Amino acid sequence: MLLTGSLAGCRQTAAAPTPAGSPSMSIGIDIPRTDTAFWQVYARELRQEVSAEHLDVLPITESQGDDTKLAANVKALAEHRPRAIVLAPQNTTTTESVLDGLLAKHIDAISVDTVPENGQVYMVVRADNRAMGTKACEFLGKQLHGTGKVADLQGAQDSINGYDRSQAFGYCMRTEFPGIQVLPLATDWKAEMATTKLQSTLASDPDLAGLYLESGGAFLQPVLALLQHEAVLQPAGRPGHIAIVANDGTPAELDAIRTGQIDATVSQPADLYAKYALYYARAAATGAAFAPGPTDHGSTIIALPNGLEDQLPSPLVTKNNVADPALWGNHATGG
Repeated sequence: MLLTGSLAGCRQTAAAPTPAGSPSMSIGIDIPRTDTAFWQVYARELRQEVSAEHLDVLPITESQGDDTKLAANVKALAEHRPRAIVLAPQNTTTTESVLDGLLAKHIDAISVDTVPENGQVYMVVRADNRAMGTKACEFLGKQLHGTGKVADLQGAQDSINGYDRSQAFGYCMRTEFPGIQVLPLATDWKAEMATTKLQSTLASDPDLAGLYLESGGAFLQPVLALLQHEAVLQPAGRPGHIAIVANDGTPAELDAIRTGQIDATVSQPADLYAKYALYYARAAATGAAFAPGPTDHGSTIIALPNGLEDQLPSPLVTKNNVADPALWGNHATGG
């Protein structure tokens, strides 16, 4: 809910000179990583949005998943006194000094996909990750008619996203499908760890009936290759098919749904992450204020102990809606 300020038709162009020590109207951006299809698309969409909207943006930095590099990049961006900085801390427990430094300089922070545990944020832009885990559970539970074994390839549990997805998935299975046994496989978001543990699980539990890939962008291709190698990759509808739900909504995941290799994915909107990260950066530059409640773009803003979070929608994608042109995976390339 926008309380003050209007962004309609707003375009940021070259910033006017500002007094020494005062924030400008420019925006700083740090891209967290480009080693997965999801983040590659996010980075591309971000640059396209900057270009299309003619935004006044400082040279974009990349921190490559390194906390130290992120801190250095943000410090360097802050020296130019932008009004806001878009970032995505991969370790959410070490953000206090970075965010406190921005607050001291009256620079607003917009965090994408992750929720900093310490330090003030103007807005977090992310999907409801607990809802993602619940959607995956409900789909798999119904596909398996409430019985069987399911392996959960978990994201890192020191990551709020991995923790939320895992906790919600497990809780949903225990309460809604008690006849299904969940085998949690910790992966730390690493594909090699995921496939190693899955290979052991296939050997110890040959009756495995379902899989939840908490990161389709990281796990899809290696998992499919492993299942093929183990001769257990059967298309949907065939005897022996292992029901698979992924999480991200990359083009490769949508293609895998079309061919029946997997059954569904929960689409994490990489394009909307980019769009609304810049939306809130522009809002910060104009002094706009927000409050908890529904937005005019189909999401809900919630209150955090250290700021606000805009929870963008993350639809479940199956063969019934995989062709929907609104899905970011249908207008992105690669991944």
